[in-house]
Amino acid sequence: MLSAFFAALTAIFAKVGIKGVDSDLATAIRTVVIIVIAWSIAFIRGGVATIGSLSRQNLIFLCLSGVATGLSWIFYFKALQLGKVSQVAPVDKLSVALAIILSALFLGEALTWKNAIGALFIIGGTLILIL
Repeated sequence: MLSAFFAALTAIFAKVGIKGVDSDLATAIRTVVIIVIAWSIAFIRGGVATIGSLSRQNLIFLCLSGVATGLSWIFYFKALQLGKVSQVAPVDKLSVALAIILSALFLGEALTWKNAIGALFIIGGTLILIL
């Protein structure tokens, strides 16, 4: 619930903060703040001590995840600059339905009827909100 709450605040704060600002610059500023917070937490909680135990696969896929996150943020901020939060945020949350589908395709996770119907409801709800 806290994640959802802060994600909602992200959209609201970003929409206000991005007025008259290049969306790529806004993404870069946001990223610096996130880097400081994430590394601070990693140091405080002792996670940095385990950095040597990361495998090559860990590093590759964490870096790929970072690339995907960065591209997501760039497109998200551009969409916020051009559209309404009430339309951009639901489209962004299509990632939940896509993650369900991609986890079945690439990770072999079970796609149950419940998951499939939930994903379809997310897609349908998103279409209703943006149209």
